[in-house]
Amino acid sequence: MSQMNATDQGWVRTWSASPQAPGASVSALEPFADATLRQVVRLSGGGRRVRVRFTNEYGTTPLAIGAARLGLAAPGGAIEPGTDRDLTFAGRPAAHVPAGAPILSDPVDLPLAALSQLSISLYLPGRVETCTSHGSDLDAGWSIPGNAVAAPALPDTAVPLPAQGFVSAVEVLPDGPATAVVTLGDSLTDGAGSTPGTGHRWPDLLAGRLAGRDGPAVHVCNQGISGNRVLNDGFGASALARFDRDVLATPGLSHVVVLEGSNDLAISFAPRDDGPMAEFLAMFPGAPVTADDLIAGYHQLIARAHSHGVKIYGATLTPYGGSDVFAPAGESARQAVNGWIRTGGGFDAVLDFDAVWRDPGDPARLRDEFDAGDHLHGNDAGYRALADSVDLALFA
Repeated sequence: MSQMNATDQGWVRTWSASPQAPGASVSALEPFADATLRQVVRLSGGGRRVRVRFTNEYGTTPLAIGAARLGLAAPGGAIEPGTDRDLTFAGRPAAHVPAGAPILSDPVDLPLAALSQLSISLYLPGRVETCTSHGSDLDAGWSIPGNAVAAPALPDTAVPLPAQGFVSAVEVLPDGPATAVVTLGDSLTDGAGSTPGTGHRWPDLLAGRLAGRDGPAVHVCNQGISGNRVLNDGFGASALARFDRDVLATPGLSHVVVLEGSNDLAISFAPRDDGPMAEFLAMFPGAPVTADDLIAGYHQLIARAHSHGVKIYGATLTPYGGSDVFAPAGESARQAVNGWIRTGGGFDAVLDFDAVWRDPGDPARLRDEFDAGDHLHGNDAGYRALADSVDLALFA
């Protein structure tokens, strides 16, 4: 069982971002050379030791790491004095990461509280043509010329990053019993529509609620990808394709929450024309899918989670009426899928996010107070409502 593994091996993942290839995300890193990437991530759970998982999984050539360092983040890209630590790889300060591979740093001692802000600096001395990144800029990150991993403050030469780069996970050795929950999803889980730098994705807010209760620690790892689908690739590998890497390989894994499938249906049933929407839809390959196809995909995720002793919860698909991709046939499919999620008995529990967000007067649409403005994504209040609706007893 995964919970036993967390006890036996000790390490538990506390933060994550799913790797994506260039061109497979809403934003990406351009080729660069001789630069330091400094990025801030918010941990969900704490511990006494920490290690970082870097990634070259979509690189086409080996990635040279010249130096890496971490510390508690201070405002403006600075490091809290006395908390910075050099990272090594098999005892060495530099490493080469093969194309298609990740690399795990050696652990370092650093006391970290739950919800800590961790700054990770990575110096890449060579030219990097193909950058493995995660297409989100909701967390702060900067590119700095040269080797600046040890800089206590952010240099004037730093420029903001448009996406997260080369960092896919942070793991801690906790002080007591702890497990990890993975939230698997699309842009709603990735936090599209929330205020950058505030930690208002619904998994962040759920992590805050879990950190504030008594009992064994429960960490929350966000594996959302904007534009992602269950059955077909597009913006990132499909959920079925990335499930082993992004979910089942998570140290300390005990639960999965799936909020995904809206893009499968919306893209399949969206109105086709010769305008900008046609160009957008062309970015998503694969044949249209039906409600039954999507439900069959859920069955696969459920079976694979259960084969690893992991509980898997399904969240109902939220309304999208009034958006550019809305179609009545797509709404009918969404209702059919939600009916199965609620009553089909496949998932171990149901999080009824549709009930939280839908407008009582027009159930095909989001409530105005939760709408980020595009009738698809939530605002900060919307994501807060999702997080607050989750029964924390599901993660006992």
